[in-house]
Amino acid sequence: MSSKCDSCPSKSGCTSKSSCSENAFDQLNKNSSIKTVIAVCSGKGGVGKSYVTSLLASGLNKAGLRVGVLDADITGPSIPRAFGLSEKLYADDDNQLIPAQTPEGIKAISLNLLLDREDMPVVWRAPVITGVVKQFWTEVNWGTLDVLLIDMPPGTGDVPLTVFQSIPVDGIVFVSTPQDMVSMIVSKSVNMAEMMKINIVGLVQNMSYIKCPHCDEKIDIFGDGKKVAEAADNLGIKILDKLPLDQASANLADSGKVTAIDTSIINGAVSAIKEMVK
Repeated sequence: MSSKCDSCPSKSGCTSKSSCSENAFDQLNKNSSIKTVIAVCSGKGGVGKSYVTSLLASGLNKAGLRVGVLDADITGPSIPRAFGLSEKLYADDDNQLIPAQTPEGIKAISLNLLLDREDMPVVWRAPVITGVVKQFWTEVNWGTLDVLLIDMPPGTGDVPLTVFQSIPVDGIVFVSTPQDMVSMIVSKSVNMAEMMKINIVGLVQNMSYIKCPHCDEKIDIFGDGKKVAEAADNLGIKILDKLPLDQASANLADSGKVTAIDTSIINGAVSAIKEMVK
């Protein structure tokens, strides 16, 4: 189903981001067509942003959508590990990179799939890093996707700014934890999104609780999340899901089996993005 390209300032009614030449964004190549672009962001590191991105990709894929993941966290890429991807990327006849692909059909691009070893450090200055992120948008043969998820680095620095200015992002999903300090950091990120005039899909609260293995009682080990809920309410954004801190799920992600995790825990965010694709 085609829809009007919202990124076109002229509102001329073009139906594909790949064909719109009237906006200021970097253009996709002729072999790629992407309906909806969602950036997954966090104000700080260590909140499980890449885990949430991987879960979202798996959930959307199980819902029947064609999904890709652009790993924009250049200095800390973790998407290949979560999906068990290790094969090195190659270019097609048009000199465009072919994404790696999971058995389920999820496509992924990450710098770790271009390095000789995944533990090689990326000691680059910001202009080089932002240039690579832009190339992952313009010089990758994504084919046809319903959703491209961009796993963003934490904070509001060079890479998020480059993504928002270069790529027609349709919406942002924020990831946080229930800790009190996070409410202030979430506010900073939300304010940046509003400055860039990008739609906010909502917030996923990760590490919200653990379940007692004996009685199933929920235990709020990082606080009850009231501060984050108040901040979200004050900012007018919706909390889409509250994910548990679960050792079994963490082990699956660490061992490259993130698609084996039950994605019903993130149904709120999956449903919101499906509505955007429609």
